[in-house]
Amino acid sequence: MRYWLLLLLLGFVYSCQAAVLTLDQALATADAHHPDVAVIESDVASAKADVMAAEAGRDLSVTVDGALRQGRPSAGNNNEWLADNVGHIVARKNIYDFSRTQSAVDAAQSELDARELELLNSRDRQRLAIMSRYFDVLNADHQYAADNELTAVAYVSFDNARDRMKLGQLSRFDVATLEARYQDLREKRNASLARQRSTRSALANAMNQPRMLASDLAEPELGENDVAVPDYEDLLPILFKNNTSWLAQQAELTASQRRLASFRHENSPRLDAEVEAGDYSRVATTRNTVSAGLVLTWPIYQGRRVDARIAKEQAQFQKLQAISAGLEMRLSQTLLDTLLDIDQLRNSARPAAKTQIDYRDVALDRSRAEYELELKTNLGDSMAETMQAQQRSQAVEYQLALAMAKLSALVGKPVNELTKLVANNK
Repeated sequence: MRYWLLLLLLGFVYSCQAAVLTLDQALATADAHHPDVAVIESDVASAKADVMAAEAGRDLSVTVDGALRQGRPSAGNNNEWLADNVGHIVARKNIYDFSRTQSAVDAAQSELDARELELLNSRDRQRLAIMSRYFDVLNADHQYAADNELTAVAYVSFDNARDRMKLGQLSRFDVATLEARYQDLREKRNASLARQRSTRSALANAMNQPRMLASDLAEPELGENDVAVPDYEDLLPILFKNNTSWLAQQAELTASQRRLASFRHENSPRLDAEVEAGDYSRVATTRNTVSAGLVLTWPIYQGRRVDARIAKEQAQFQKLQAISAGLEMRLSQTLLDTLLDIDQLRNSARPAAKTQIDYRDVALDRSRAEYELELKTNLGDSMAETMQAQQRSQAVEYQLALAMAKLSALVGKPVNELTKLVANNK
């Protein structure tokens, strides 16, 4: 019996441990067809269909047509109506169209390249969103623990004050002051409790697992927080060489240029090879049962249709150029802001948080000593404030990890490779 109880206990402990969500497990869901990613995936599928349609411009086409009809011959003395049924099968394939089809294929392929790069970018954004939501949950848990400790301490002080008021040792005003402080802290604690639920829901949605809220999250190992980061001027060329948003925008510009080339060939001739086979109910010397030949089609005049399409695409190209210029400025600024955030977190926020922890440790030791000597009763407050200092330090590390991940997504390379890349570029 004890053996089975031990197995059940071990199984329960194992299931509890397995239920703990890690950051790596959360990030692994970034490709799990999240609605935001699925929208881009549908754009990729549509672009692939456009490539197929453009390539089909030079595919073999086979058509069959037939007619059941009656006719009266114009020659001879027979004025009766006779059957003049006909059936044709025609095979035609383009041989040369002066690069019209190839330009359309190139444009569609560039558009597909842009959509695939945007898909990679959307997955990077999803990973950053998951990481951010993961850290939000941890911050909410830490904040609730600190607020709960402060609330418990405030309640004990308030409860003791009521007893002392009954003994005439404290006034009603002193008790009311402690009760007001307790109620304020209780309200803050309850808000932190609600934030725990809200942040877990946001994480579940980011992971594309709505309503499956994780109960426990593991503290992540943030090993890249201390990786050396190159200077802004060194990283800028790497960004424009690897950033998926920038590369996607350049592919859009290329696609527009190639569409213009395709439209400009709309007035070019088209040469097709054609084979035709037919069967006729009325025999005539001018009819061919089988024929083959080359067909030249030259659209000499199409009105303003082609000019309108060219003008529209030129306007689109100018728009894409403006978007590209704006994106260049935004990416440059985002890179600079990210590097400044990393520097501020490492050199200001982190030392300040560590100093606060050291100070709270000293203050806690002093409060313990005073408590043991029965000089003061603020030990609970000191313990809660120590928890808050630790929570502040953890929040700084989470912000730093998110900034490093953002930098990696911006430059399209892992942060631990950046120093080597810069050295190679020099």
